[in-house]
Amino acid sequence: MSRTLAPAHSAPPRPPTRPRSPRSTRQRPALGLSLGVALVLLFAGIRMFAPESVGDVLSNSVQDFFTLSISVVIESLPFVFLGILLSIVVQVWLPEGFLLRHLPRNVVARRVTISLLGVLLPVCECGNVPLARGLILRGLTVGESLTFLLAAPILNPVTIITTYQAFGWSDGILVARILGGFVIANLIGWIYSRHSSPMSLLTPKFQASCAHAHDEVRTTRTRRSVDMFTAETAAMLPALFVGSAIAGLIQVGVSRDLLVTLGQNPVLSVFALMALAFVISICSNVDAFFILAFGSTFMPGAIVAFLVFGPMIDVKMLALMRTTFTARTLVQLTVIVGLASAALGLAVNTIA
Repeated sequence: MSRTLAPAHSAPPRPPTRPRSPRSTRQRPALGLSLGVALVLLFAGIRMFAPESVGDVLSNSVQDFFTLSISVVIESLPFVFLGILLSIVVQVWLPEGFLLRHLPRNVVARRVTISLLGVLLPVCECGNVPLARGLILRGLTVGESLTFLLAAPILNPVTIITTYQAFGWSDGILVARILGGFVIANLIGWIYSRHSSPMSLLTPKFQASCAHAHDEVRTTRTRRSVDMFTAETAAMLPALFVGSAIAGLIQVGVSRDLLVTLGQNPVLSVFALMALAFVISICSNVDAFFILAFGSTFMPGAIVAFLVFGPMIDVKMLALMRTTFTARTLVQLTVIVGLASAALGLAVNTIA
């Protein structure tokens, strides 16, 4: 007696879900933005009106934690807003398909061109995250956006000029930084271009945003820009605050004397400065002047590893990138970039 299989679609139909109104989808990011602005105003008010004796109540470690965390926020905030504004320009104000039409069709030439976009968009790593999100929404692949994200903080005119001002042509640090950043960014782009399911590298929330990126929206460009600014700011600011707090906490806990002790070893010095770059989360536009103070202590390869690894991967950047990429993707990315940066630093130490 043969059994009759129930058809797959015989299950009772689910009641239709009620679509969210545009007003409700706008309220959540607007609330997050309002809370973020309120926190910034609160901190500014405390800093301006609190008596100086309040600071004496706190221990030195707590004071250092607040000083280091807030300094990372203040340093990063202008670039985050600049990156959001550039992302809005790319998504809203550029004609549909403008960017894709002007990129080479050959995949290698295309990645090389994308990795050089930082020359035209001098934004540090903090601002490149929202801009990379906008590039994905505009049609770039995940691998291509990662190439831009990693290359732009190093291959932009501000970073190149400040590195030259700090080190000139000595020990090949400037050349190694530029070439190393270019090669590693293109290597990452090539690796992730071969992924069988690149969209799985993104968070489910951002995948949903990509799925609706080309839906017809019957609002003005100005209204879309305002909505996009609100949504991106609400996504980026919490990540920035959390990443800055973690960076401040680790800096208080890690002894710099230990790092300086390791600086004389040609191998350990490379990993010591990479760890320092990961922790302090300093902006790529000014990191050359910071590490210049360690120039007489550490070997050139260690300084190159610091200047290449830091703009690509640090605590603050991982928190910002987590808004777009899955945790597994970020772990893989950190390992690959870390190994490549270490190999570059060790090679420079061998030659120097």
